[in-house]
Amino acid sequence: MTGWIVIVGLGPGREDLVTPEVTAALALATDVIGYIPYVARVAPRDGLTLHPSDNRVELDRAAHALQLASQGARVVVVSSGDPGVFAMASAVFEGLEQHPEHEGVDIRVLPGITAMLAAAAAAGAPLGHDFCAINLSDNLKPWAIVEHRLRMAARADFAMAFYNPRSKSRPHQFAATLDILREECGPDRLITFARAVSTPEQALRTVTLGEATPEMADMRTVVLVGNSATRRVGRYVYTPRSAE
Repeated sequence: MTGWIVIVGLGPGREDLVTPEVTAALALATDVIGYIPYVARVAPRDGLTLHPSDNRVELDRAAHALQLASQGARVVVVSSGDPGVFAMASAVFEGLEQHPEHEGVDIRVLPGITAMLAAAAAAGAPLGHDFCAINLSDNLKPWAIVEHRLRMAARADFAMAFYNPRSKSRPHQFAATLDILREECGPDRLITFARAVSTPEQALRTVTLGEATPEMADMRTVVLVGNSATRRVGRYVYTPRSAE
């Protein structure tokens, strides 16, 4: 029996933002592996085993998926948003590199709608020109790297999207992020806080960097910072596609 792994993104939250391709993969799965709240979004059914786990064991999840697939299981590894954006796709391939005995396993990655893109759509078009995405968590990289990338992105005049801006275990880092952005971009740059985007709790707030405070963000918030040309039109925020 030949197994496989499909790595999927469940979108930013709303069920109709899960792609039909992902829904079809889940219907064929014998096993679903992922972080506890993401696995909880998958409906139980006969013939399906759910394997929820903690958020800090990505490589363990990858190894488990590879082992099950090598034994013939049809495994879906779930992330939120898109699995290739700060999520499980890279972890599975890193696991494959560490366990070359599983190189014969068929692995596919199915795209999903990221929180960053859902937030940008809700706000208007703040990522309409060149942009970058930065994960502000220092769980997997030193804070010095985060700070360096922030400064370089700001100096390059990218619009920016920030994941994992502020948690209870590291509340001070987003304050440092705002200080860096004010230093590099000035106080008038627009910043949008998009919380629980695409869910009934969705809340959007756009202010200037001078008005922004750390408490405006938490782990359910995606933060979007415009470039020097980003501006408001009515209740929307957009970045022109033409360079200025």
